[in-house]
Amino acid sequence: MQSENRLFDDLVKLMNGAAGTVAGVGREAQAGARERAREWIGGLDFVSREEFEVVKAMAVAAREEADALRARLDALEARHQNDSSTAA
Repeated sequence: MQSENRLFDDLVKLMNGAAGTVAGVGREAQAGARERAREWIGGLDFVSREEFEVVKAMAVAAREEADALRARLDALEARHQNDSSTAA
């Protein structure tokens, strides 16, 4: 009876060790795959989210400035046409 318990205990220890080893190999494989993906993506011309947001804000500001300048130009052209009409 004592030998059966010891055999069972040894079998449990062996299975626990194997499970730990498999889990460790899985973690290492996942970390390696993540690192390779970072290297691959880093080699491409992707921008970070922060860089994208900065450029997006710059584009919005430039659009607003262009719209304001367009409105100013339209007002000046309208005034110039009114001045030309009244002078004639």
